[in-house]
Amino acid sequence: MTEKTVEEKTVMFDAWRGFKYKELCDEWHGKLAEMARIARGNILKMTTLAASGHPGGSMSSIDVYLTLYNFANVDPNDSMRDDRDRIIVSHGHTSPGAYSALAAVGFVRAEDAITGFRQAGSPFEGHVERAVPGIEWGTGNLGQGLAVGVGKAIYSRLSGKNFHTYVVMGDGEQQKGQISESRRIAVKYGLKNLTAIVDFNRLQISGRIDDVMPQNIVEGWQADGWQVLDIDGHDLRQIYSALYKATNNDGAPIMILARTVMGKGVSFMENDESFHGAAVKADKIDEALGQLNIENDIENYHQRRAQGVVGRYPIKRAEYPKVNPGEPANYAADTKMDNRSAFGKALVSVAEANMDRDDFVMGVFDCDLAASVKTGGFAKAYPKNFFQLGISEHSASTITGSLSAERAVSVWADFGVFGVDETYNQARLNDINHGNVKLFCTHCGINVGEDGMTHQCIDYFGLLNSTYGWKVITPADPNQTDRVVRYVLTNPGNYAVIMGRSAVPMVTDDSGKPFFGRGYTYRYGRMDTVRPGEKLALVSAGNMLFAGLEAWKTVKDKGHAIALISVSDWSDLHPDDLKMLAGYEHVVTLEDHNVKTGLGTAIGTAMLEAGLSTRLTKLGVTCYGGSGRPAELYRMLGIDAASVADKLMTLLE
Repeated sequence: MTEKTVEEKTVMFDAWRGFKYKELCDEWHGKLAEMARIARGNILKMTTLAASGHPGGSMSSIDVYLTLYNFANVDPNDSMRDDRDRIIVSHGHTSPGAYSALAAVGFVRAEDAITGFRQAGSPFEGHVERAVPGIEWGTGNLGQGLAVGVGKAIYSRLSGKNFHTYVVMGDGEQQKGQISESRRIAVKYGLKNLTAIVDFNRLQISGRIDDVMPQNIVEGWQADGWQVLDIDGHDLRQIYSALYKATNNDGAPIMILARTVMGKGVSFMENDESFHGAAVKADKIDEALGQLNIENDIENYHQRRAQGVVGRYPIKRAEYPKVNPGEPANYAADTKMDNRSAFGKALVSVAEANMDRDDFVMGVFDCDLAASVKTGGFAKAYPKNFFQLGISEHSASTITGSLSAERAVSVWADFGVFGVDETYNQARLNDINHGNVKLFCTHCGINVGEDGMTHQCIDYFGLLNSTYGWKVITPADPNQTDRVVRYVLTNPGNYAVIMGRSAVPMVTDDSGKPFFGRGYTYRYGRMDTVRPGEKLALVSAGNMLFAGLEAWKTVKDKGHAIALISVSDWSDLHPDDLKMLAGYEHVVTLEDHNVKTGLGTAIGTAMLEAGLSTRLTKLGVTCYGGSGRPAELYRMLGIDAASVADKLMTLLE
């Protein structure tokens, strides 16, 4: 570059943000080329220092990374600006390349990234994580980045911020099915503000991509409706021009196929798949750095690394929007209704209370089940905020999570077997990425009935409770469901509201009035004593309360005044409620869930950890059920009202 003052350079570089000019000028070309040389050296240093990592793909992707982080509308001084462009690193193992590019632009310090790479306690993990400024999503599980990009592109549209989203991907990960789901979704909704860049170095861990799994990558994207630009992924002018066209695109979304060389820049690394996931050995690092004309100062970094963890950054997250919960519904005692219908009505009610605000963003996602999961009312009232994704559950989960990490309310409704069982890994990554997903699952448990065991989601709590952030709620009846929905939509965090399929009786108090109706206040994490009693407490989970109440009546008629307690929130059992349970000689739990990993196990473990004790009996699902009416299946499993009453009498007598 010609000599300029710092102020002149800053003005010049900022003027290019957002790919405003058609072609790359000579001055910028020289700056990028020099950045690339230094960045390749940093990639080698950090991976050799850590004695692990993925230098090969990082060096093939670095020219794309540098062009993006220099010219996309991002700001190292304000990495969470709401109108910023989103850059998603889908092949998260190329973290050395991403960190080196971020350092070149000023998001992080290069010496921190080199020293802390893959060091315990450092934010510079082996796969990219949001703890590093400029990283939008923690990836590494290949194939999910495009769905993340779809979520960001949808937020751009709904919020009116009109930013662009770029997803950098590997060629090997194109073998993942979730990508094809997301491609179709992007085209269906005309997300021209979304661009994919595929690092096409033609190598993966086991060798050439054509040998590992033959695939027509370009034809696949084109068949799903994308435009494809084929470029030299190391020609900075071609990279810039392609990104300019994609950013200023007015047609179908664009995929840029960037033809690259694995290990680009070091002769003995080039086109050698062994460097996909292996660092250059210490005895070869001097030669590798020498080819880049980079000083070998790696010993200094060894000493710095030995001094402890460096380079921590404050975690920045989008603020969860303020949501007016609206007015709760109060269903009469004789109302015949299922919980999922109460959810659908509450969803529309909350939307009505907020949608007229300019700063309110809400998206609801469905997977071909709107009539069953009761999102149809929302779809009719707010068609621009409703997204029908078809049978694309993996993408739906990730898209919902991606949108939820923005200033938005993000809702996905599905059957439990799809929303939890089939997409557990996506739910886990939504947790890792600090999402605020509102997941509403219907047709859960044995209550799914005639659909049979393949559709029986009886492990929703066991799976989601193995994460550290998800909270599971099982409302007992439509009145409590209404209040739970309003609570979940107004509070940050990942929530899963679990409902059955069948209509359930409205729970009433001793006077016959709705227990969870007018005057009831939902308190997350607290149990509800529906009927007081002595000696034995029947603790019912969610919509099993209807069976628990019938069993309680039978036992009462036989002269035993036991307690009936309802638990809707299994994830956070309150210490005072545990002490209350310890006051009973015997606690019997009743749940439409696998007894090995459900409510009974959670209560028993929590009580032991608190130094509390009582006798515990667990009633629940002990095997996969068959196909039949829910009442018949409950009876076969011994968790219908009559069977529960018989068990209680046996324990009492």
